[in-house]
Amino acid sequence: MKRNILALDQGTTSSRAIIFDDRLAIRGVGQLEFKQFFPKNGWVEHDANEILISVIKSIEIALKNAAIKANDIAAIGITNQRETFLLWDRKTGKPIHKAIVWQDRRSAKICDELKKQGYEPLFTKKTGLLLDPYFSGTKISWLLDNIEGLRERAKRGEIYFGTIDAWLIYKLTGGKIHATDITNASRTLLYNIRENCWDNELVEILDIPKQILPKVRECADDFGVTDANIFGASIPILGVAGDQHAAMIGNGCFNKGMMKATFGTGCFALLNIGADFVQSKNRLLTTIAYKIDGKISYALEGSIFIAGAGVQWLRDGLGIIKKASQINEMAEKSNKEEQIYFVPALTGLGAPYWNAEARGAIYGITRNSNKNDFARATLEAVGYQTYDLLEAMKRDWGSSGETVLRVDGGMVASDWTMQFLSDILAAPVDRPTILETTALGAAWLAGYRAGIYPNMNEFANLWQLDRSFKPKMNEKTRKEKLNGWQEAIRRTLS
Repeated sequence: MKRNILALDQGTTSSRAIIFDDRLAIRGVGQLEFKQFFPKNGWVEHDANEILISVIKSIEIALKNAAIKANDIAAIGITNQRETFLLWDRKTGKPIHKAIVWQDRRSAKICDELKKQGYEPLFTKKTGLLLDPYFSGTKISWLLDNIEGLRERAKRGEIYFGTIDAWLIYKLTGGKIHATDITNASRTLLYNIRENCWDNELVEILDIPKQILPKVRECADDFGVTDANIFGASIPILGVAGDQHAAMIGNGCFNKGMMKATFGTGCFALLNIGADFVQSKNRLLTTIAYKIDGKISYALEGSIFIAGAGVQWLRDGLGIIKKASQINEMAEKSNKEEQIYFVPALTGLGAPYWNAEARGAIYGITRNSNKNDFARATLEAVGYQTYDLLEAMKRDWGSSGETVLRVDGGMVASDWTMQFLSDILAAPVDRPTILETTALGAAWLAGYRAGIYPNMNEFANLWQLDRSFKPKMNEKTRKEKLNGWQEAIRRTLS
């Protein structure tokens, strides 16, 4: 019997393929970066075909590293950068336009106009989201408005819409399946997360032909089988979840009140609130955490647009570092007397501010400031933004007790960053032994559906702690730092 599971983790800057065995141990990994396009201020795009190629090549590398063949894979689980989407020709399968990335802000004016018309409460009530360019709905509308004849083609049923998971499913199944999972659907501004369906009223407001939308399935479900010509074997796709939801699953956060934060390109904190919809009063999002075996759990979410992307900007934009790994040593060498604040609003500010027009700013620069201080400010900004999210969650959730946070993502390998995070939160930060929790979540969904992996409770019990970071900073220093951050935010927003 085939006992290996392939997890595809299609992220914002790279595609990864990770093969897990029947004990959830990693056997092989493949990873490839792909190009980022910035055609205009605030616009971010990807080449969807390049993403597909990077996924296929990553799988080939992972299979080689695991010393197995495609016919040794029992099932595939997919996790993806959630709000990034594209439109493609239904007959040819060719993209109509480059994929528009979740960081892209081109539909800010559409969002503003809808807010002026009083539509935001309606969207929030039905989708749990806010009217912000972060979500794909208004950007779909922008594309249909700005490519001549596209809306008419969409109305004739010639066009498909999909987030990246749906694009990969469509291409890997040879164009046979046009489907997404409920977590990705819940991030479009078009899906009613109370009634669990594409919402006719919201689709009409944005003038999006409903026929372009994919079918919506559970997270552990049947998404078709891959075309045998691609990998040399037909492999069932049995699990799909947006990256943050997959990370929540991989961290075993199945119980009400459990929280995880993923520190990758951005930072996304999710708090499991169980089966009951709770609408945030502090400009957080309510989203579907997952749907498994017919049961839905909701989550409160805070989204930070720039976390690891700030490090990438230091490397690629400013040339301050050559490799991302250098930033930790530079932060250690920084002058502790220099208190620089970097507000990384490079693509606007996310929760709890939601200001699409805000732009990045650096405060507190002196004659003594140097690149090491910039490195430390970039890492500290991750901690400050996470603090803002958790405080808003506490106000919504009503929790006044100690918060224990499970973390994952590329940045959590940095002890310096995790210690500062614990210090500024005044709370423990728990790092798991398996840092690939996003891929692990996708793998478990597929493996559970395939009958290889244990049920939800047994899987959660397998979670293991690598290190718990405990706060060491004195309260006076902590408050001073937070006061300075809040002043920097105030100035940026004004």
